[in-house]
Amino acid sequence: MERLEELRNRLDATDRHLLEVLVQRLEIVRQVADLKADALSFLRDSGREQRLLDRVEEIARELELDPYRSREIFREIIAMSLKVQEEALLNRQRRERSRLAAHRVAYQGIEGSYSHMAARKFFAARSAGMELVGCRSFEAALGMAEEGEAGFAILPIENTTAGSINETYELLRRTPLAIVGEEIFPVRHCLLAISQVEPASLNRIISHPQALAQCSRFLRSLPGTEATAWGDTASAARHVSEAADPSLAAIASEEAANLYGLTVLSRDIADQEANWTRFVIVSAPDEPPDPRIPSKTSLVLTTRHDQGALARVLEIVAGHGLNLCKLESRPEPSRPWEYMFYMDIEGSLAADAVSMTIARIRRECPYLKVLGSYPARTTGEALRDRPTEGA
Repeated sequence: MERLEELRNRLDATDRHLLEVLVQRLEIVRQVADLKADALSFLRDSGREQRLLDRVEEIARELELDPYRSREIFREIIAMSLKVQEEALLNRQRRERSRLAAHRVAYQGIEGSYSHMAARKFFAARSAGMELVGCRSFEAALGMAEEGEAGFAILPIENTTAGSINETYELLRRTPLAIVGEEIFPVRHCLLAISQVEPASLNRIISHPQALAQCSRFLRSLPGTEATAWGDTASAARHVSEAADPSLAAIASEEAANLYGLTVLSRDIADQEANWTRFVIVSAPDEPPDPRIPSKTSLVLTTRHDQGALARVLEIVAGHGLNLCKLESRPEPSRPWEYMFYMDIEGSLAADAVSMTIARIRRECPYLKVLGSYPARTTGEALRDRPTEGA
């Protein structure tokens, strides 16, 4: 039995070596794709593929392997290589489209929404040349960036009162784009109406579902008032202005009140005084930040369903001296009672410790996607705004 176990271990090591060599081959393929993008008008060279398969058969016979199955294995390797080249070319095209539309930022909502204000804050240094484009949904904003109609999309991802925004995480998992930055913004919810009335006299209060959740304690203090979800906070404010109904109010920012001519009935009505929202800026994948810049790298992964699988991943992070600043589990939509894990690691993907950590985690995980590596705003070293101040 000891001899059998030894042979099985050698098989496992050989299988791993085969896969590591395949990774090396695919990296060369990526480099070839970069050259093809500049120099050639075609992606697939059928003649070269045929010559490769013929050579594989010849080598297989020399090595006394089954030439037919060897050829079939390499057909699959060629298919993988073509996929890598296609993705490399698509990423290059996405970067070019993003560059051409770099003056446009897509966000969910209208002027005066928190997403609009966060975008204005993030791009303040080049505000003169930026166009902020409101969209009906998070998905529509991201879609503009994916189609090259905007260079960037800004999406809220978590709030200090209501927690993570599930829709954004799911969109990030599916998009070919990447997180390239983050911003934090203080959320100061106000109750707005067409004129000065008592809050208890209101029949209905409208706002974005996240805003309603963040003000749940205040809403419970008005038992005779109905809370209704709306597209975004600023749209709710605009509707109150247009409706001119004194029994109708909105939860939105004071800036929205000024924009749409409303009266502020109550300020700072969120459940927590320090109420902040973190936004991510999404665009075509770019080079990771210089390791000297305080940065964050975000991942989504699944682990094997065996004892200690997640613990091994966390040990890898700790073993490279990195700080795990976020870990959250989310259900896998197609697999009941199985979970994905979203992780934020302090550090840039350009840093050896981070790149080595992710390489090792990949070996432990059936699925891993890097959502982005980007300058941080919420790590201790990079925090410019202070959520402990009044919000």
